[in-house]
Amino acid sequence: MRNKGIKVLAENRRARHDYFIEETYEAGLALQGTEVKSIRAGRVNMRDSFARVDDGQLILYNMHISPYEQGNRFNHDPLRPRVLLMHKREIMRLLGLTQTKGYTLIPTKLYLKNGRIKLELGLAKGKKLYDKREAIAKRDAQREISRAMRARERGEF
Repeated sequence: MRNKGIKVLAENRRARHDYFIEETYEAGLALQGTEVKSIRAGRVNMRDSFARVDDGQLILYNMHISPYEQGNRFNHDPLRPRVLLMHKREIMRLLGLTQTKGYTLIPTKLYLKNGRIKLELGLAKGKKLYDKREAIAKRDAQREISRAMRARERGEF
């Protein structure tokens, strides 16, 4: 019996820093055998990766999956483009959004669900430098508030 839970294998934290994520979608990945073993071992990097619709297919670029150590001649190219598996109507909707409104598709999370590797894609709009500064300021203010609340609860006025 397979494990029914979701296990996060990799997360793209930089995506939330660099982009406003409007919506998220779940997509499967068409992978080779040694890629699956490398991903399960956590040897994946999604930092500069993005997805694009080419010829009616959703393709993921620049996701680095390290070669599997015991894979010898069956290993793969670490940066090869990978096909993402989604319904045709979802792909066409994403194509329309990315072409007209200036959105891009950024992978945010790679996880294991019911024994299959899935990718969470975020429909994202780029942040400007002042947006990033504003987010950092909000986070710092929230941290100061929580520190003050903890100090107050402990009686350290």
